[in-house]
Amino acid sequence: MPGVLAALPQATQVDDDGAVRSWLDEFGQRICLLIQHPLQCSDGGATLAGLSRCAALALALMPISSVSTVILTQGVRPGELAASIASARRAAGGLGGCRHEVVVVWNGVPPDASIEGDVIVALDENLGIPGGRNRGVLASSGDLVVFLDDDAEIAADVGLATVVAAFETDHRLGVVAMRLHDEAGRTARRHVPRPGRRSALRPGEVAQFLGGASVHRRLAFDDAGGYAAAFFYAMEETDLALRIIDREYRIRYDPTLAVFHPATDPSRHPGSLERTARNRVWLAHRNLPLPIAVCYVLVWTTISVARNLRDGGSALAILRGTRAGVRSPLGPRSPIRWRTVWRLTRLGRPPIV
Repeated sequence: MPGVLAALPQATQVDDDGAVRSWLDEFGQRICLLIQHPLQCSDGGATLAGLSRCAALALALMPISSVSTVILTQGVRPGELAASIASARRAAGGLGGCRHEVVVVWNGVPPDASIEGDVIVALDENLGIPGGRNRGVLASSGDLVVFLDDDAEIAADVGLATVVAAFETDHRLGVVAMRLHDEAGRTARRHVPRPGRRSALRPGEVAQFLGGASVHRRLAFDDAGGYAAAFFYAMEETDLALRIIDREYRIRYDPTLAVFHPATDPSRHPGSLERTARNRVWLAHRNLPLPIAVCYVLVWTTISVARNLRDGGSALAILRGTRAGVRSPLGPRSPIRWRTVWRLTRLGRPPIV
């Protein structure tokens, strides 16, 4: 496979640890290119697919050398954005030889020159939350990617060094979910990645994460295909979590990794009810076995309408969104395995609720 061999760095005589580390870093970067863009590296697609899977496993065993913090913004909260960036740099203070960068993605607005980031991504149009975060990941160089909302701040006593150690200890760890809290120190029930409000302070393996307060292994993110940009907003984290878990990675919730985020109402986003209903149908079509998908849509449509019975406009918006998702399903369809369904159920999140 000459295309593969040409893409890899050639081994040379090395005299010190620094040279060895430099060669391994270059090797890892080239392997990443093979995994992400296999058809550009060789004409032997099927053979290279097997090599890429083995290379991904081998690369996960390598020490983590860099962390990227990706912050998506539309520039409407410059003070909060500056505080968010400062909190990320503070949390990275104990990383030692592990490099850290801040990637600021300006989502459909011109960059503010007063906001300092190591990497600036200026998008001509608003690509939504998943599309904007995907662009941030593409511009990043970290082995780990921290997603942070532009009005969120990592707590002063949180250090990313402990997160790096967790990923290096558990090579199947795909995501670390952080804990959001508001001005009063409370964690909203919808921000707890498992059933029950009281479990906000209980760590462990979970089936979900919050997009604006999470740390991802770049290999797992890429292996799962990243966020579904067409979702624009709502349900994109659940969609990605299903694919990450189906690929045998773990999601771990660590409540000691506290992140401040002001209390908000999800309905503040225009059309949120209709879009959420549509995206639930898309999620089911993309990820769930047919009988599970049908149950999931029926259950959530019923729950959502029941919660909004007193507001006829909201109930109708939910039904419009469900109909839109059914009429125009989003692919590709790649149902999770039944063993993943069972795994999700054991984690307290059977994929019908």
